[in-house]
Amino acid sequence: MSATFTEPAESPALLLLGQRRDLLSERGVDCPGDLPAPSDPDLVERARKAKEKLGDRVFVLGHHYQRDEVIQFADVTGDSFKLARDAQNRPEAEFIVFCGVHFMAESADILTSDEQQVVLPDMAAGCSMADMADINQVEDAWAQLAEAGITDRTIPITYMNSTAALKAFCGRHRGAVCTSSNSETALRWAFDQIGGVEGDGKVFFFPDQHLGRNTAVLKLGMSLDDCVVWDPRKPLGGNTVEQLAAARMILWKGHCSVHGRFRKENVDALRERVPGITVIVHPECAHDVVNAADMVGSTEYIIKAIEAAEPGTAWAIGTELNLVRRLANAHPDKQIHFLEDTVCFCSTMNRIDLPHLVWALESLVAGEVPNRIVVDTQTQAEAKVALDRMLALPAPAPAND
Repeated sequence: MSATFTEPAESPALLLLGQRRDLLSERGVDCPGDLPAPSDPDLVERARKAKEKLGDRVFVLGHHYQRDEVIQFADVTGDSFKLARDAQNRPEAEFIVFCGVHFMAESADILTSDEQQVVLPDMAAGCSMADMADINQVEDAWAQLAEAGITDRTIPITYMNSTAALKAFCGRHRGAVCTSSNSETALRWAFDQIGGVEGDGKVFFFPDQHLGRNTAVLKLGMSLDDCVVWDPRKPLGGNTVEQLAAARMILWKGHCSVHGRFRKENVDALRERVPGITVIVHPECAHDVVNAADMVGSTEYIIKAIEAAEPGTAWAIGTELNLVRRLANAHPDKQIHFLEDTVCFCSTMNRIDLPHLVWALESLVAGEVPNRIVVDTQTQAEAKVALDRMLALPAPAPAND
């Protein structure tokens, strides 16, 4: 561990693995096979041997937020969309083992061939943000917007962190997918379909309100008054028809449970404690946090910024703890601080541990395909329309990768 990195305290509010279950937000908690014990001293060797036996038949993807014990066996690491594209570029791999969360594995299944099989080591590895926007809720919201006479000039954009069903919804309704790297490009594209940023068109953005708001205000020059929040539990999302008619951005009431924990007070406290520190945060953070930061960008952007930073510089990073800790270990010549003072793991992402990975790999060696993720043919086709629209957009500038 870097000598400058201070490990945050555990927070009793977090869903920490092995301590508690959240049956309302998880897709399933029981493994259909016999998991090896976490205390098994041979787990690393078992994973290595199983992966070696499978050879080129298996391709292991590891999201940046995964545990180090899992990341060590990843063939490639990256953010969700990069990993799905990496899988697409490995057609010779029979099995794609996605160490991430459910919506990521869905995207990999959409982008890979029918002959390839995508495996999620733990089906409980969901995403609380993605689960905040259910397809039935979104369809109902669209119906209410149609009744209000708004959909003819509204383009839906879904964040990559969403289910295949929501990507398919956008495919059916002239919309597209975006990532945290290209959200500005995607929003400009959407507004161009309906008269431009200065016109009276709207974007219906889900499921993360913060990415939508931060992009609209900081990148497109809109005001906070141009944005309204759609609460799926209320008629018209809690708005009047007049408010919806005047809005430019209709933001789903969703958020990331990790990035939503960061507060402006965290930024102020670190600036007071470490003079000259540079604060860099993910755009899924709340608007006041993003405004208080020095730099804002995707996971890949944060990694590249730290890699390019001068030795001796001090950084506070507002994103998931596994990644921040890994960056601190990789860059001991820099002062790296976690923006929160308590543990901030992605609890569902962290469900994929070494026992689950070993179980999945050994199952494949034995000729069984565990926890296969399959997106139905129609959803896959419609979701790919929305993904292809995104892929056709100009690549973001290097500073925003």
